[in-house]
Amino acid sequence: MEFERTSGVFLHLTSLPGPHGIGDLGDGAREFLSFLETAEQTYWQFCPLGPTSSAHGNSPYQSFSAFAGNPLLLSLDRLVDDGWLTDDELEPVPDFDPHAVEYERVAEYKREQLRTAHERFTETATEDDRAALEAFRDAEPWVEDYALFRALKQKYGGGSWIEWPEPIRTREPGAMADAREELADEIEYRTLVQYWFDTQWGAFKHDAEDAGIELVGDVPIYVGLDSADVWASPEAFQLDDQNRPTAVAGVPPNDGDDGQRWGNPLYDWGTLAENEYDWWARRLDRLFGQVDVTRLDHFQGFLEYWAIPSDAESAAEGEWRDGPAYEFFETIGDRLGELPFIAEDLGFPDAELNALMDHFGFPGMRVPQYADWCQDGNSHQPMQYPENSVGYTSTHDTNTFQGHYNSMSDRQRECLHYNIDADGSEINWSIIEAVWGSDSVLAFTTVQDLLGLDSHARFNTPGTTEGNWTWRVTSDGLDEDIAQDLGTMTMIELR
Repeated sequence: MEFERTSGVFLHLTSLPGPHGIGDLGDGAREFLSFLETAEQTYWQFCPLGPTSSAHGNSPYQSFSAFAGNPLLLSLDRLVDDGWLTDDELEPVPDFDPHAVEYERVAEYKREQLRTAHERFTETATEDDRAALEAFRDAEPWVEDYALFRALKQKYGGGSWIEWPEPIRTREPGAMADAREELADEIEYRTLVQYWFDTQWGAFKHDAEDAGIELVGDVPIYVGLDSADVWASPEAFQLDDQNRPTAVAGVPPNDGDDGQRWGNPLYDWGTLAENEYDWWARRLDRLFGQVDVTRLDHFQGFLEYWAIPSDAESAAEGEWRDGPAYEFFETIGDRLGELPFIAEDLGFPDAELNALMDHFGFPGMRVPQYADWCQDGNSHQPMQYPENSVGYTSTHDTNTFQGHYNSMSDRQRECLHYNIDADGSEINWSIIEAVWGSDSVLAFTTVQDLLGLDSHARFNTPGTTEGNWTWRVTSDGLDEDIAQDLGTMTMIELR
């Protein structure tokens, strides 16, 4: 698919302003839509939407499901509007930090409210309410396994399904039937929460369309081992006869390091191919019902992937294996039509990879923080960006640009100033202007970069487990003057 030259802003939904400790699908989301509309933007990009856990540092890239929505993103105010909660039941609202998500406190508070809403639904739902829930269940068959998975996790104290008793771990029919009967109420609760997520997301997407804003999602190529995805579809992954991984994902060593062992189960691409990549088709069909464009994380894995034996002590013991490459995207295209993808190709300057992206017209990513500003023709300098690329001032995985600038050497700063004609006084706006003025078909910045915030506002530091995914913007931060400045720059540089 060919993109029109335009721009957008990255902000994960948890970072929105709001009264209940975390960004959600309520008024804060509409406030940001208004900000983007004033700023003359086309796109709003965010991280994956799935349920997260404290066991994985609340990372949206380590979810319990590639299909389900995160209950913490539900707006309690919308549930009040729909009659499932009362204003009094929301009180007292804890004294949440408006600048950072306190996940454990938020989860405790919201969990209580959602249980109350479930009780009210059970007691007072009309026939139409129950019919709508059943229609959702019929339209989204993944929810049956997901709800059972979450109910079983609760029964077994939150432990990974790999450690569950064998009959339920390997999904023996009798054990599954018994579990569904025993855990019927919890399954109903988990299903209802997902129905509410779908309902609220649908209303939000409609509002985005009215504002002229398109939504950009994110697809981690791998799913978490401890997920409903792997437990419910073991045939799609490289597992043994006990449904345990035979090999896991990672990357090979570079000079000076030992590589990385991510631990995610690998896909059984051969079996998936026999079924026309059905699991992936369902995953993408679900996502494109929610968003307009999506980023494919670790795009290299579709061409080739690093397979590490599950019992290996080091990532260095892995080997490269061929991914599905062209066949995958051709099959998905035949099933779902031409889909608008952005390929995350950072760190993989590979001719074969570029050929795959060019064949399907997928733009790659360019990030100025990866540039050597003193090297002529460096590919991450905005003046070098090709048309078929997406330029970012920073990403969810990098420092803010101001934070990066503060850590640069004097020599690199001098070269940066020279290359983008800046004096460093408002370096955030200078780099936004440079990316907006590049040849990239799409240009993105973050709210942190719009506000000129330093490293304290960084969203995630890869390889660390503490303090990530917490940053929030306040309503005051969504300043109309900043929106208008970005709008003026967009009209000059991109329209």
